Amino acid sequence: MKHIFIKGMSSRTFVLLHGTGGNEHDLLEIGKFLDPNANLLGIRGNVVENGMPRFFKRLGMGVFDIENLKEETNNLIDFIEKAIVDYHLNRDELIILGYSNGANIMASMLYNDKFNYSKLIMLHPMRPFKELEMPNRNTRIFIGYGRTDRMISPTEALGLIKLINNAKIPLQVFESPGGHEITINELNAVKAYI
Repeated sequence: MKHIFIKGMSSRTFVLLHGTGGNEHDLLEIGKFLDPNANLLGIRGNVVENGMPRFFKRLGMGVFDIENLKEETNNLIDFIEKAIVDYHLNRDELIILGYSNGANIMASMLYNDKFNYSKLIMLHPMRPFKELEMPNRNTRIFIGYGRTDRMISPTEALGLIKLINNAKIPLQVFESPGGHEITINELNAVKAYI
C-alpha cells in the first residue's frame, strides 16, 4: 500500500488512516501533536472513488460494499503486519488512529480473525456490519464523534459504541457538540487517553 513512514525517537508508533479524499500525509500533524517523538506510519487507501482515495468501496452514500470491505480489511491488516516487521515496530506500542473512512475500516478490523492490536482511536466512525455482534478483543478503544455530524449520523457512532460495549471491550467516548470535523478538544481528549 502507498504509505509514508517517519521514524521517531520513541518506541510508540501511530498508524494513521485518512478519511475519504485524503492521503497518507493527512493525519501526520495530528500524530505529531499527540506525540512529537512517535514513529508515524501514514497509509493511503487502495480504492479510488470519483478521484478520491478511500479504504474500501461504497455502493452509495453510507452503504458499504461488504465484500470489498472485508477484502480491503484483510489487505490493510497484512500491510500493517508487514510494516511491523519491515520497520521494526513495537506491537505493544502501536496505536491505530483513523478518521471517518479510516475509522470505518478500523471498526471492520475488529471482526477479522487476524486482529492483534492493543489500542484504537476511531474519530467519527460508522458501524461496518449492522447485524453482526462484535467478538471480544484484547484491545482498548477511543471513539470521538460529533453530536451534529451531518456526514455520519451520530446514531451510527452510538450503534458502534453499543456493539463495542456488548463485546466488553474497554472503551472511552468523546462526544463533541460539533459536526464531522476533528476538534482541538477531541484531540486533547485523545492525548489524555493515550
